[in-house]
Amino acid sequence: MSRLRIASGLVLFVFAFFHFINIGLGLFHTDLLHGMQDGRKAVSRHAIGGILIYGALLIHMGLALISIARRRTLRMPFSVALQVVLGLLIPLQLISHLVQTRYAHEIFGVNDEMGYIIILMWPSTAVWMQSLLLLLVWVHGCIGLHMWLRLTGWWRRLVPYLIGAAVFVPGFALAGLLTEGRRLWMDFADPDLREQYIEHYDWPSPQEFDALFAVKDNTMMVFWFALALTGLIYLGRKYWRRRHAVRVRYVDGPEVVSEKGMTLLEMSRANGIPHTALCGGKGRCTTCRVVVENGADQLHPPTEVEARSLKAVSAPRGTRLACQIRPTDPVTVFRVFRPDGARDRAHASQGQERQLAVLFLDMRGFTARTTGQLPYDIVFLLNRFFDAIVPAITAHGGVVDKYMGDGLLAMFETATAQSSARAGLKAASEIGRALERFNQRLEAEGSPPVRIGMGLHLGDLVLGEIGAAKHAPRTIIGDAVNVASRLEAETKALSVELLVSDKALQAAGMQCDPGELREFSLRGVSELVPALPVKHAADLGSHTSPLEQIA
Repeated sequence: MSRLRIASGLVLFVFAFFHFINIGLGLFHTDLLHGMQDGRKAVSRHAIGGILIYGALLIHMGLALISIARRRTLRMPFSVALQVVLGLLIPLQLISHLVQTRYAHEIFGVNDEMGYIIILMWPSTAVWMQSLLLLLVWVHGCIGLHMWLRLTGWWRRLVPYLIGAAVFVPGFALAGLLTEGRRLWMDFADPDLREQYIEHYDWPSPQEFDALFAVKDNTMMVFWFALALTGLIYLGRKYWRRRHAVRVRYVDGPEVVSEKGMTLLEMSRANGIPHTALCGGKGRCTTCRVVVENGADQLHPPTEVEARSLKAVSAPRGTRLACQIRPTDPVTVFRVFRPDGARDRAHASQGQERQLAVLFLDMRGFTARTTGQLPYDIVFLLNRFFDAIVPAITAHGGVVDKYMGDGLLAMFETATAQSSARAGLKAASEIGRALERFNQRLEAEGSPPVRIGMGLHLGDLVLGEIGAAKHAPRTIIGDAVNVASRLEAETKALSVELLVSDKALQAAGMQCDPGELREFSLRGVSELVPALPVKHAADLGSHTSPLEQIA
């Protein structure tokens, strides 16, 4: 049903797009406006085109009403709610438009050119109502298109440009409507030209207009009946579910009655109960876990996914994941993580799960190098070193998460895992070149060169404020940090400047000679980690190539 809704919506969006561009041509010349309308009619008035367009309209409206009737709750994100409201407002104006154009053409032989439509509306409030219809349709379609494609990488890259196009199209259409409307109304004020227009458009008689208004009113009644029926079905289903509901009591919280069939996390959200779930309810982060104090024996056994996640955090007996259990009998639960436990904390304190590239860097032989030096000299050297290499990180969208003596941990918080991995690779290579320039300056001063080790990996992280309330810096935790740190440690034994995990390479769309990859058994990491050793980080580009260049 979702695919059918998307397909029908795309048909209507394409039709609306060309319709609006058609209206906008009135800004230039009447012949352009009517010429494009003739081309559109060749498609829309064809038997196949008519079935496609009007079928898509009926299917899209029908599926929208069905989806509303089947909803468990009317709580929804603002963008979704806005799209639903706009979709319900559209028929209030669209019905009148269709009756006065296509229906009038088919039944009474009216020549429903754009000029007829504009004169029919001008200069009454109808022109503003139809302009509002144009905006409703366009905003509704744009929201639907964005909701469908927002997770694709190419769409996110094009969004800044598409926003401009989305603003331009309705503005262009309204400008064309106003320009053509003023010209036609001036012509229509001339009695001779008015008679020519009436004859050309085969203007409906008063009796025919009465018949059109009657059809519009009857069609509107059908729409209101369908909308009322949808509401009755929704309320009936809700009442039935309430009769088959389950009572949930939260320790240190409210007691709610919710519908059976929902997960405990869905029940919490439907009733406005704060419930942490960093992974969005996928059973991975375990932050939605609860201790079931009463009713645990009535719950279904943990699935393999839930059991594995609970085992990973050594959860005590009676602990379950709210995103995985579906209570059918009364339960009493205690939320292990309370997002409202510290009311003065910002939302960031709850954390956010991301897949990002992280870089761990350390200076080699720092202790031996600084033995016997004054603290001021040590601080001066470190600051010079970081001044030299950190710009290579920030230039590619990275930030230093923390400094650790003679080393640092950096992350590349970009829109996608692919762009994050690419930024990490570029930064690592640029650090190598920056180090070469820094060592040239040290050599000119008669000081020994600085050697470094770096580990670059891409993996799942949690970003959030970690620490006491009001004193919690934003930082990252997760296995990816551990892997990057362990890879950096391995560079010392290999006498290389950089180890890049194969996962980071693949995410960036890069490859290397399979013979150059080595597998590492890292402390605290259960699986072997394939990684590419790079003797000099500045030469990273010579060890890798885009995936499409695989021989």
